[in-house]
Formats: sequence, structure tokens, C-alpha cells
Amino acid sequence: MRLHPVSTPLVLAIALGGCAVGPNYVRPQFDAPKTFVGSADIVARQGVQPVDLTRWWDGFHDPLLTSLVDEAERNNLDVAQALARVGQAKAGLNAATATLLPSGGVQSDVTRTRNSDDVPLGAVGRELGFARDYTTYEGDLTASWEIDVFGGSRRGQQAAAASYQASSAGAVAARLAVAAQVADTYVLIRGLQQRLAIARDQVDTQRKLVDTVRLQYSKGIAADLQVHQAEGALAQVKSTIPVLEQGLIDAMNALDVLLGAQPGTIRTRLVAVQPIPVAPSIADAGGPADLLRRRPDIIIAERRLAATNAQIGQAMAEYYPKISLSGALGTATSIGSGSLFSANATQAQGTAGLRWRLFDFGRINAEIKAARGANAEALASYRQTVLRASEDVEDAFTALVKRDSQQQVLADGAQSLARARDQSEIAYKGGIVSLIEVLDADSRLLQTRDAQAQAQTEVARAAISSFRALGGGWNPPAQLAQK
Repeated sequence: MRLHPVSTPLVLAIALGGCAVGPNYVRPQFDAPKTFVGSADIVARQGVQPVDLTRWWDGFHDPLLTSLVDEAERNNLDVAQALARVGQAKAGLNAATATLLPSGGVQSDVTRTRNSDDVPLGAVGRELGFARDYTTYEGDLTASWEIDVFGGSRRGQQAAAASYQASSAGAVAARLAVAAQVADTYVLIRGLQQRLAIARDQVDTQRKLVDTVRLQYSKGIAADLQVHQAEGALAQVKSTIPVLEQGLIDAMNALDVLLGAQPGTIRTRLVAVQPIPVAPSIADAGGPADLLRRRPDIIIAERRLAATNAQIGQAMAEYYPKISLSGALGTATSIGSGSLFSANATQAQGTAGLRWRLFDFGRINAEIKAARGANAEALASYRQTVLRASEDVEDAFTALVKRDSQQQVLADGAQSLARARDQSEIAYKGGIVSLIEVLDADSRLLQTRDAQAQAQTEVARAAISSFRALGGGWNPPAQLAQK
């Protein structure tokens, strides 16, 4: 059977349809340990009921915290920007996919012409009896297709698909980061409120002591020096309140921005002082290998690596010729629109094209080297991202365990110092000890109670960092991890 010349490229395309130049992507493998170094300490840590990673913030059992996280996921502007980038990447993928398919179009024209009698064409037409004025009708259906013989367009589509997946993971990363930031800021607010309550309680205690010393001074029992010492200690405690209030306002403003609201909006919902949320335990920390599936930043780095691998093949495809087919089928007449679709008005055209950068191989070589360099950079970035992710987890686990130990020590110390302070005040009133000892007991108790509140806050924040480092906050699709 003899092939028509125009059909030859099509047959060649079908024969080579599965061929795509360039390296096929293979996900890098890591020899990672099964568990984290700090996993044993995390498992041994005494905490409340373990919580699943998918919605770890529910494990704090704080309805306001849960509602704030959900609200931020809907309204946060960083998340909105990330979602917009996903839309852009999706459009790029659609455009890359469209290059694999034929394109077509429809065109129609109606042209009114009036010839001049003073030009040769018009004069000849007049002699032959042609009308000076006439209308031309034309309608065409066109189609074209660049056959992806060597897979350059398919590699481009693979790169666009990987970029789209990276953008999708980026949107997830933004959402998880916002959830962690909201929870962290909320815990910080509750911690500052507790510290303010401690400072104000201490101010009341110091004020009562000042009143006692002044009464004793008025009766000639206490010296003027003791009055000034008590007043100075009271001023020192009072001076901590404005700093804590400023930190509280700053944290509330930051929470408003995370919620996509004007600063000052959230304060009425947080005016009631609540305890610092108790951090839940981690149900299953897994190991470094699990981070490859859960951490969005690792997925982003891996998908970018896949995109650069496809771009190598896209660049290599420029070594080979591009074959295209195009055709047009239509009708044209100047007699009238009624005869536009008659057999005599039919017209057709077919074209086979060849484009080959035959004398541009030096530039193609440079493009391939640049693509390979980008791929090597992406591979190093991916490996570093995996290592940094493991580092984040180990650091967060260490902070959680050590802060928890610190909290227990400070809790015991605060109880002892509270008893010592009460005993010193009784002894001072009985004339057994000096005012200096009472003030020293007050100072130690304030510092310890404040440090205890800070430790409780840091325990909860370290737990939040652990959940975030583990990639908690979503249920990652298995197919994405297997790309």
C-alpha cells in the first residue's frame, strides 16, 4: 500500500508515540532511621490523651482555639495568595496539555468590493461585462497539529504537572503554617494573661505589705527605711505590668492579621482570662521516612525536582525536528450567500511542515546544560529540605521534653516559695525577721510563678512546633507521595 505524503508524518508519530527523549524521573531514595532520636522521650512523656495529627489543635480541647484556627483557614490572606498561585499553576498545566492536542478554528468573511474603471483590471472587467460592484462570501474551518514525535511537549506537560502539584502542596503548607501560627499566638496570649494576673496579684500582696509597714511606721515600730524599701518593691512589680500589657496587645493584633481582620477585632473574644491550654500527647511520631509523605515543604521540593527533570527532556527534544500538519476546508463565492455551500464553492488546503534547529545545536547544548544544572540544584535542595525537616522534629521534641521538665520543677518550687513567703510575713509581723527577708521572699515567689507561667506557655508552644514539624494538620493524599 502506498502512503499519501501528508499521512507519512502521522504514521511516524503513531509509531514513536511512546518515545520521549530525556531521563525518566526516579524519586531519590534515603536511608533514614525508622524512628526519631527523641521519640522515646516523647512516648515516655506524661501528657493528656494523645491526638491524631490530622487536626491536632482539637486535642487542646479549647473550643475558641478550634474556632480561631478554622476561621483563619478560611480568611487568612497568605492562604488566599497560595490558592491563587495554585490557580495560576493549573492554568499553566492546562496550556501545556493543550499543546499535545490539535487546534482548530472557524473564520468567515463578507467583503464588499467596488473596482475602479480607471485601472487596467477595472477596464478589462468592464469590457468583459463584469459587474463593477460585487460581494465576496467566504467561510473556512482550519486545523493544525504539531506532532509530538520526540516527546518535547509531553516533557513540558510533565513539568507543568509537577509545578502544579508543587503549588498545591504550597497552598497546604501555607494553611498548616497559619494553623500553627494561630495556635501559637493564642497560647502566647493566654500565657501573657496568666503572667499579668500573677503580676497584679503580686501588686496586691505588695500593696498590703506597704500598708502594714506604713502602719507600723506611724506607731514608731518600723523605720523610714523600711517604708521606702516596701514602696520600692511595689514599684518594681508594678513596672512589669505595662510591658506585659504591650506584649498582650501586640499578640492580639498579630492574631487579628492571621484571621484576615483589622487589628483590634479579636480583643473582645479574648477579654476573659482563661488557663493556658494543656498540650496533648503525640499519638504516633513515626520516623524521618514519614516526613516524605506528610511535610508539604518536602513535597514541594520533590515536585520541583521532578519538574526540572522533565525540563531536561524538554530541552533535549530541541535536537530533533518538529513536524506539523495543518489544513483548511471552506467555501468561497462572489455570486451570493445562497451558493456559499454549493459544490462549486468548496475549497481545501493541506500542509505538512518541518522545523529543525539544525544549525543551532550550540545553543541547544547550553540549554540542556542549564536544565541539568537546575536539576542538580533542585536535588540538593530536596535533600537539604529532608534533613532540615528531621532537624525541626528533633529540636521540637527536645524543647517539648525539656520545657515539660522545667515546668514540673518550677511548679514544685512555686509551692515551696509560697509557703516560705507566708511564713516570712508571719515572722516579720512577730518581729522575728526583718522586712528585707519578706521582700526577698516576695521577689523569689514572683519570679518563680512568672517563670512557671512562661514554662507552661512554652510547653504548649513546643507541642505546637512538634505537630507542625511532623506535617500535622492535613491528611496527605497517598498518590501525591507516590508520584
